[in-house]
Amino acid sequence: MTGPAHMLTGDRIYRIHWMPGTDTLRGICHCGAERVAEEPVELWEWLLAHPYGHQPPEAVAPTPHAAPTRSAVPA
Repeated sequence: MTGPAHMLTGDRIYRIHWMPGTDTLRGICHCGAERVAEEPVELWEWLLAHPYGHQPPEAVAPTPHAAPTRSAVPA
């Protein structure tokens, strides 16, 4: 009998793990980014679109709200 299998490593290794007791899957990219979804196709599309979608969304600074303007109403 052979010994335990070693986990693959490299810059093209993608993993999808099933989370027991749920319908949830966790996709893990070789860069360390992770995503959770219920659809395997969604995870594969995300993994294979590397590097797009792997960065956290950019924080957008809130814009100051201008005071509401009133339109002239004929008397």
